[in-house]
Amino acid sequence: MFENQPKGLYALALANTGERFGYYTMLAVFALFLRANFGLSAGMAGSIYSAFLMLVYFLPLVGGVLADKIGYGKCVTFGVVIMFLGYLFLSVPLGGGTLALGCMLAALVLISFGTGLFKGNLQVMVGNLYDDPRYQSQRDSGFSVFYMAINIGALFAPTMAVKIMEWAQKSLGYSENDSYHFAFMVACASLILSIAIYYAFRSTFRQVEGGKKVDNAEAQPVEEISPAETRERIVALCLVFAVVIFFWMAFHQNGLSLTYFADEFVQPQATGVTGMAFDVTNLVAIVFIVYSSFAFFQSKSGQGKVISAIVFVIAAAMIGYNYSESNEVVAVSAPIFQQFNPFYVVALTPVSMGIFSWLAKKGKEPSAPRKIAYGMLVAGIAYGLMILASLGLNTPEAQAAAGATKTYTSAWWLIGTYLILTFGELLLSPMGISFVSKVAPPKYKGTMMGGWFVATAIGNQLVMVGGLLWGGFQLWMVWSVFILLCVLSALFMFCIMKKLEKVC
Repeated sequence: MFENQPKGLYALALANTGERFGYYTMLAVFALFLRANFGLSAGMAGSIYSAFLMLVYFLPLVGGVLADKIGYGKCVTFGVVIMFLGYLFLSVPLGGGTLALGCMLAALVLISFGTGLFKGNLQVMVGNLYDDPRYQSQRDSGFSVFYMAINIGALFAPTMAVKIMEWAQKSLGYSENDSYHFAFMVACASLILSIAIYYAFRSTFRQVEGGKKVDNAEAQPVEEISPAETRERIVALCLVFAVVIFFWMAFHQNGLSLTYFADEFVQPQATGVTGMAFDVTNLVAIVFIVYSSFAFFQSKSGQGKVISAIVFVIAAAMIGYNYSESNEVVAVSAPIFQQFNPFYVVALTPVSMGIFSWLAKKGKEPSAPRKIAYGMLVAGIAYGLMILASLGLNTPEAQAAAGATKTYTSAWWLIGTYLILTFGELLLSPMGISFVSKVAPPKYKGTMMGGWFVATAIGNQLVMVGGLLWGGFQLWMVWSVFILLCVLSALFMFCIMKKLEKVC
């Protein structure tokens, strides 16, 4: 998994981890912040939330076009500075009036533009590391490692958001509305860490920063391809972009309708094993168990096996001790559910890589486009589970007016849904990014990576559908919309599979 990877991968991955930690800390509470601080309806909050996500993923196209002209490294640096300013403005508590709303929207524009300069171009740089013949065969696994690193930051973000808000309220006496701004301050600090990592280890990836001033003996020459092949590759990529729109529409409900569901329909308290699931230390211990198990069987030395066994025992003992002390009632906060997706990504990445490595040895590993299609189907299955979870529950409008007759369901339904969605994500997202970096015409890599994010942006704009449906509709009807779109998209992918696999 980690063998034969370029050193620059780890530096870029860690820089991205810091930025994503701050972003997901902010995002974990953002939809709830809009409703609590400004008194917005679910639909209006959803519209702002989805518009923000749309800009975050649309503007990498602008960043990619700019980077193809001035270099990826410059865009990454400018992006961090602009994002920092946006988070800084968002951190200032101005109340819930018109001025506060205007400043909040301006901050979102800055964050979106800064992310557009940073996010896609950093990933292009990762892809360019694998243009080196020494690492070409490791491209897919490299992007899986990179994607896992992103989610390490995201794993701790919801807990950080909830804990810092609780600290601000209990220790500093801030109201709940004002305490949200402390979560936004975390993003400012994380960006400082991110840019510090970037420049501390810049020597390991300087050759892929691009720009006219780069003159490095290790820089790879630009491959020349014919206009006909260029068109063929761009068409194939655009077809994939069109399909993944609907995956992101369904997936990013985790910050909107699935968060609303967690807030309104999940039992607000938990005990025992259920309560343990909401303590991030238990999730980290499970991650150590998974990785130490893989390390034990893959280690070629006795010392390595002993160290792996010790880590396994310590992590298992931690979980056992926490279980023995798990008699207290735990308050279940809606934002904390967003820790499960990154937890699953981190924990399951070596599992998925192991499976695909085994299939590759047998000559049966699916192509990247086929993995994307499977990911769409898996996302549909996840929302099938949500239909089961919603049977017998009120509509959101009825729940708000129910008083003592509110209907609730177990947290495990939502935890299970995140598990299945994560399987879909691991099939689609890192493989999609790898596919773009491999297939994109050399002179348009930044632009094509931007195109991937534009598709994500359109999907994120459509996230608002979840907020608009949240009200008088039965919950099973809400989830059925996402099932239908995911299944139809997967079928379209299978219909054009030969065209896609031709350019791989």
